[in-house]
Amino acid sequence: MRDPRYDILFEPMDIGPVTSKNRFYQVPHCNGGGYRDPSAAAEMRGIKSQGGWGVVFTEQCEMHHTSEITPFIELRLWEDKDIPMLRNMSEKMKEHGALAGIQLAYSGINGPNLYTKEVPLAVSAAPIRTFTNDPVQARALDKSDIRDLRRWFVNAARRSRDAGFDLICLYGAHGFGIFQHFLSRATNQRSDEYGGSLENRARFVNEVISDMKDAVGDTLGITLRVSLDETIGDLGFSNAEVRDFIEMNRDLPDLWDLAQGTWEDCSGPSRFKDEAAQEQLVRGIHELTDKPIVGVGRFTSPDVMAKMVKSGTLDFIGCARPSIADPFLPKKIEEGRIEDIRECIGCNICITGDMTMSISRCTQNPTFMEEWRKGWHPERMNAKGGSENVLVVGSGPAGLEAARALSERGYDVAIAEAGTEIGGRVTRERALPGLSAWGRVVDYREYQISQKPNVETYFDSELDADSILEFGFENVCLATGAKWRADGVSRQHVVPMPMDDAMPIFTPDDIMSGKKPSGKVVIYDDDHYYMGGVLAELLVSEGCDVTIITPSAYLSDWTVNTLEQHAIHKKLAKMGVNIVLNRGVTQIASGHVVSDCVYTGMTQDFDCGAVVVVASKLEINGVYNALKEREAEWADAGIKSVKLIGDANAPGPIAWATYAGHRYARELDGEDIGDALPFRREITELALD
Repeated sequence: MRDPRYDILFEPMDIGPVTSKNRFYQVPHCNGGGYRDPSAAAEMRGIKSQGGWGVVFTEQCEMHHTSEITPFIELRLWEDKDIPMLRNMSEKMKEHGALAGIQLAYSGINGPNLYTKEVPLAVSAAPIRTFTNDPVQARALDKSDIRDLRRWFVNAARRSRDAGFDLICLYGAHGFGIFQHFLSRATNQRSDEYGGSLENRARFVNEVISDMKDAVGDTLGITLRVSLDETIGDLGFSNAEVRDFIEMNRDLPDLWDLAQGTWEDCSGPSRFKDEAAQEQLVRGIHELTDKPIVGVGRFTSPDVMAKMVKSGTLDFIGCARPSIADPFLPKKIEEGRIEDIRECIGCNICITGDMTMSISRCTQNPTFMEEWRKGWHPERMNAKGGSENVLVVGSGPAGLEAARALSERGYDVAIAEAGTEIGGRVTRERALPGLSAWGRVVDYREYQISQKPNVETYFDSELDADSILEFGFENVCLATGAKWRADGVSRQHVVPMPMDDAMPIFTPDDIMSGKKPSGKVVIYDDDHYYMGGVLAELLVSEGCDVTIITPSAYLSDWTVNTLEQHAIHKKLAKMGVNIVLNRGVTQIASGHVVSDCVYTGMTQDFDCGAVVVVASKLEINGVYNALKEREAEWADAGIKSVKLIGDANAPGPIAWATYAGHRYARELDGEDIGDALPFRREITELALD
């Protein structure tokens, strides 16, 4: 039964000539599939429709071959050959009553055209702006080019209609779309009628929308995604100028889709951005237009969603990451099952799929992008196999997800936890600065397991091979985790580095368990994800003088993929952390570390009274190895299978652990597929003509 406080979220809303059944609006988001994995992306979008979303959009779809962003993998609508692929997607999106939307993008100054080899076209001539700093420049669009571009958008709109879409989003946000490039003085230095005044800079978007409405506006709604604030100073498209633009063009699109200036600002992780972080930038804009407004802000709370609508701030609740973490979020609110929502933790692992050109993952939802590839449904498990029970050893993210999913299949599950609380690494890490939202990984699974009569949890239960063999469980799942190494072995050092016993050495595990250095501390970060930076923040806040040394050219290098590297460096620099890049540590001596330049090998000493080593992890797999040595005894003990999963098998991010737990639960008692692929993939068709 739906709580009446949320009734407003389920009101139908018009977007031009079409009507959304409710206010839940899945804004365009990447997924790492694009043109390479269209069926996987289509099924993922279809699951959103099934989950109750009123509007479901594709990701960025390149609308013409003269502007593409290789190596990144997005959808393409370059010619009629692309229509069947996209029609399959729109049909999936509409199958359960959602409006199907396509985001058309012309990347301009962001499109290096590495695949098509076309000369990039931009509003003004300038070097291409990409994540990879490609050594390519774009030439300025002349009047003939602008007429061509207008025609190309109309062609793309007609193809979108033929592909079955109900809505078109014109991309002009995050610094990526040609419409933002025309509107912003940072990218528009033209002196003709398309440059200078705001009215001139808005001319192109007015022309394109007018053209498209003439062509398809009676059947498709036209939405415009525009930046709320580029936050780059006087030259940028500021929030004040955005408001002027909307007021001048109040009825221009059928819906205003508002997003903050850069992707890093708009989709900042929970470590740096709270829910509804963009509310202040949006508030009051509705007074400037009669058209509906959608905005984003990693909305996970139905109370916050309802407040945004009731206050007149938004008409639609825009979600990307929350719709990934729980595609059934609207349906759960509608059915009064708020406690069953898998809340997004804001870790941005989903974005790393796009950034690494790979199939995306989600820490909370292991089925994301596996709906077609493996047939995994986020709310339904496969039927139970031939055995009856499972012992799960360890209650970290892998063990908890395995137990939750196994119980859904109908197995009797016993969780043996060596300590006094569940959660493993997540329980420890959620207490670190900025990571409290990550605790939702545990909270969701703890609650779900508590509702299952077929799951029992036993604390203070550190098991060995003897006890496991005595218990008589048919299946044993070992999710015993990993521990941080103290010897420096990782990428720079494949064997332990020289260390003086007189120097206090700490690992992240030591610090999370309450052991803290003081005074002058060196953090050696050869992990390159979030841990080194988080510990630097923690130790500075506790009064330490911190130097962080990394062999990489960037602090917390891999977080470029989670859109937080810039924010991490900026925050630590402001806190007074001494950030040392492109240097390793060759020796930990008494009173100092010896650091070497990664290019020249030249050394330099850094004085300190303690060292925190953030390198690699060591699998905790002793019980598994002991059981394997006694495999001949399994049958007599009634054991059918023993499996090692998660960090105990191969340490990785938390998303890797929840995926491992879910996969174990799905595949238990399954058919032996031999050497066959464990997932489906699509093969490019050969052109034989």
